[in-house]
Amino acid sequence: MKSEAIRNLGLIAVLVLLVGCHPKKVAQAPLPPAPQPEVAKAAPPPEPPPKREEPKVEAPPPAPPPEVKVRVEDLLAKIQDVYFDYDKHNIRTDAETTLQSNAVALREILKQFPGYKLRMEGFCDERGSDEYNLALGDARAKNAVEFLVRLGIPADQLQSVSYGKEKPVCSDHTEDCWQKNRRAHTSAQSSST
Repeated sequence: MKSEAIRNLGLIAVLVLLVGCHPKKVAQAPLPPAPQPEVAKAAPPPEPPPKREEPKVEAPPPAPPPEVKVRVEDLLAKIQDVYFDYDKHNIRTDAETTLQSNAVALREILKQFPGYKLRMEGFCDERGSDEYNLALGDARAKNAVEFLVRLGIPADQLQSVSYGKEKPVCSDHTEDCWQKNRRAHTSAQSSST
């Protein structure tokens, strides 16, 4: 029993020591503040791009009245087609004479009806590929336009277009027919249409 009492006393002493001796609190350094997510600083609003001046779009002129169209068609009827040799786009001597004569009527159209543009249309005969004939028709139309510009027709009133072998005026498979299709034809179009 004695040994049991000693053992109990020992246990009590340990308990007293444990309960009575609190460990001293060690001063801990304060924890650093938790990292805060960076708040993005509000960027200054972007400067608006410099204002571009919008091009002033003029309203298209009204469509010409029917009597004007008739008058233009009458003047165009005086204009003759210009013809070219096979596989050529240079202006022949007879074509020069025709273009000089045509220039008189063309000046009249542009003087009386400044709202019209003249269009030189290049054509070819049926021989050759579509691509080749489009290029050849384009060269024919452009050469005719350049000739008219040298005669004083304003370049800004002229445009060229190629139809190649499309829109033939003759469909026979003869040299005479092919010659009729190798041409430059002048038309006029109102800038309002």
